[in-house]
Amino acid sequence: MSVNYKDTLNLPKTDFPMKADLPNREKEILDRWKNAGTYRALREKVQNRPRFVLHDGPPFANGEIHLGHVLNKTLKDFIVRYKTMRGFDAPYIPGWDCHGLPIEHQVMKTLKPEDKNPARIRRESADFAQKFIDIQREQFKRLGVWGEWDEPYLTMSPAYEADILRNFADLVEKGLVYQGLKPVYWSTGCQTALAEAEIEYQDRTDTAVFVRFEINGSDTTGHGKILADEARRRAGLPASAPVSLVAWTTTPWTLPANLAIAAHPELEYLFIADESEILLIARARLSELERASKKSYKHLQSIHGRELESRGVRYRHPFLPDHGGRILTADFVTSESGTGFVHIAPGHGQDDYALGQKNNLPPFSPVDDRGRLTADAGLPTLVGVNVFEANAQIVVLLGERGALIAAEPYSHSYPHCWRSKTPIIFRSVKQWFIRVDAFRQQALDVIPTVQWIPAWGRNRIEGSVGSRADWCISRQRTWGVPIPVFYDADGKSILDAATVRRFADVAEKEGTNVWFTEADAVLAARLGLAPSAGIKKGTDTLDVWIDSGSSWRAVSARRLKSDASHPVDMYLEGSDQHRGWFQSSLLLSCAVQGKAPFKSVLTHGFVVDGQGHKMSKSVGNVVAPEVIMKQLGADILRLWVASSDYSEDIRVSKDIFDRIADSYRKFRNTVRFMLGNLHGFDPQRDGLAAVELMESDRWALSRLAMVTEEATAAYDACEFHRFYQVMYQFCVKDLSAVYFDLLKDRLYTDPASSRSGRSCRTALHQICVALIKLLAPILPFTAEEAWGFLPTAEGREASVHHGEWPSEAIRQKDPALEDKWVTLLEWRDRILKALEEKREQKEIGNSLEAEVELHTSKGPDLNFLTVERELLALVVLVSKLSVRESAGGTVIQVKRSGGTKCARCWIWRDDVGQSAEHPDLCLRCDGAVKGLKR
Repeated sequence: MSVNYKDTLNLPKTDFPMKADLPNREKEILDRWKNAGTYRALREKVQNRPRFVLHDGPPFANGEIHLGHVLNKTLKDFIVRYKTMRGFDAPYIPGWDCHGLPIEHQVMKTLKPEDKNPARIRRESADFAQKFIDIQREQFKRLGVWGEWDEPYLTMSPAYEADILRNFADLVEKGLVYQGLKPVYWSTGCQTALAEAEIEYQDRTDTAVFVRFEINGSDTTGHGKILADEARRRAGLPASAPVSLVAWTTTPWTLPANLAIAAHPELEYLFIADESEILLIARARLSELERASKKSYKHLQSIHGRELESRGVRYRHPFLPDHGGRILTADFVTSESGTGFVHIAPGHGQDDYALGQKNNLPPFSPVDDRGRLTADAGLPTLVGVNVFEANAQIVVLLGERGALIAAEPYSHSYPHCWRSKTPIIFRSVKQWFIRVDAFRQQALDVIPTVQWIPAWGRNRIEGSVGSRADWCISRQRTWGVPIPVFYDADGKSILDAATVRRFADVAEKEGTNVWFTEADAVLAARLGLAPSAGIKKGTDTLDVWIDSGSSWRAVSARRLKSDASHPVDMYLEGSDQHRGWFQSSLLLSCAVQGKAPFKSVLTHGFVVDGQGHKMSKSVGNVVAPEVIMKQLGADILRLWVASSDYSEDIRVSKDIFDRIADSYRKFRNTVRFMLGNLHGFDPQRDGLAAVELMESDRWALSRLAMVTEEATAAYDACEFHRFYQVMYQFCVKDLSAVYFDLLKDRLYTDPASSRSGRSCRTALHQICVALIKLLAPILPFTAEEAWGFLPTAEGREASVHHGEWPSEAIRQKDPALEDKWVTLLEWRDRILKALEEKREQKEIGNSLEAEVELHTSKGPDLNFLTVERELLALVVLVSKLSVRESAGGTVIQVKRSGGTKCARCWIWRDDVGQSAEHPDLCLRCDGAVKGLKR
């Protein structure tokens, strides 16, 4: 009867659990880090190293974190942790954007009318921001993100506000700040100017109209009459027949502000006629007019846009009899839409404004702060009517005046206020601006010197900066950094750099609330202004993109205090920041100090649902990070980020997280297998030198070297999805499917003290240590947990995150051995296929029940197989493998083993039964068992 030899085997043993239980275990590790001061100890350890700075872009402090925050913060943490392990001092100072419309908008909803004074609004806004700073901070820490959480930077802190003001003072001193009346993005819902980055686009349907602008035959040159008369003659119409140019617009409410009509200088325009009138339109747009009007027209003569301008042709306004204008030319006119004529309202569009400035046209804008037409529009019945509601009435008016050719619904993407969600208008308002043209080329020149990751980021930022109009920096809000400008009794502005700097010094000690609480004359005197009757403080605040765009000065230069850290090594944010923080930082840095604030910029996409749709609470497809952390753990969220190609939008769904959790289990089980088989192993006592290792172990370490090299390259390139793929393939294919399989017999049956036992454990220990380190930036909790279960080694750090990158693993790369094993594994695949066929035919069970004979002709294959026969048998896990020379091609023969199964190692061998003491063991196992008894 066979004896149970289980107790003689070296079976795996570890307390590292198979079940991760991450939600609970991660909290224990967080407590351990906190109690042990693990992060602070790391900062002390690295303080004299070369510096790598990833500067944090501030999230807005107005809600709990979402998956976009998870994506952003964990990408940053990957890089900071990796750079630290690579030997850098990589400080991470998290920050928050605290001022601005979204917070003030929420606060205003809660205040009674009598409480809506600046001091109360600012106090409530600061409390609101601080509340969510505290919430988000704990959520980011729960994600395992390490940083200076006790000393973050806040754009509402007095020191930070002071540096915003000093930046502003430098701009004023350079003559880059001016006050002007020009069209800006205006939120009628929030009654303030908006930055381009505060605009979001939504689909909207408006009324598009084709409008007659009758050519005025009484212009001073008479050219209009000459053209009109010639057209009437060709059409055979009487002198009383109207001749009109046709313009098209989707904003009828801007027609009261019309001051000109624009044509393209090179476009061909065509006079056309029906039985009663003559129209002028771009030839390329005639078919569109005929479609809309459901009429056909007779072609008369043609003329180019430049002739219309040079002849001074004028027109009458369609419904304001005392108004009219002339035809101008502009390159922005296109034949792709409309009629080839664009109605120009210089107070309601950037292109219109620029053309108006060129031709001395005022930026006329008869619309108030709430988006209602004023008496200046010349339409008494529409005074006080919202412009979007006025559209329909103006269309009716056009019809009554005989100026409407056609009207139809027009669906398009239209800009909306990101906070009130109301459609914005382009409105001419007196505002403060920065002259971007003065340093635009300088900014464009430094863009190519920055590394853009991915590379398309360069084109995006160049396009954004190249087309940027002057920067409107004033906001009609309370919660922000005030523009320190005074106005004298005549309304003339008083703005100079010295006054701004003095106010910055005051703000650094007292905060900017003093601007809103101290009397005008008293504050003016404190700031060194001469006493003046009627002096008033300005009420506008700075655009919040000035706030965050000044972080290179308020954080990088002030907090880090090192020339080597400025410009910083990296900015990292979402792709929308080419219009936002990337651009504001670049422009301010170039304007003030003549260089970029960053050496590299990494851009990531957005998080979308499984179908690629934008995540929205109203749609119900939002996935809350805290829910995932409670169910699966933060490391699963982090692995999801690492597995995703962030250069595109990243999808999220239950199925995706299920796949990520499965991948995580493979990583964990790989580590657990190694830890279990390192029980009792002492690296100093039992480890072998590389030259003493057995070939399969040297191959495994060579694979580790190759993988470490690839993983390092992926980290250096910030291609974390490539790192994930490399590590997953290494764990699943190289280790689990090959190395662990061929290792188990040696691990379990050979004495741990034998060369074989020491060799494989030496390799396992090196692989396990390196694997944990490689995974540490991505899976910090799991890596820390596993680190604590490794065999004790002299000099090893208490935390894996204090350790160095496993660069030494690369030294064990053996290309010749790798090539040999490529051939070996190709033979393995062929033999395993033959074994599977026999298994399906029920001729064998597991592979150890099989004998394999390889028949091949004389040549390289025969030579290779003959030399590597025993190694190949080990790799394919068969009891016996023989090689025979034969004519013809290679034949793989599989049959049931003719030997006897060893009760301990389960290999079928001919020497089972030769031991009198252990007749059911092979001689190898007999020796192992006897050795244990000794």
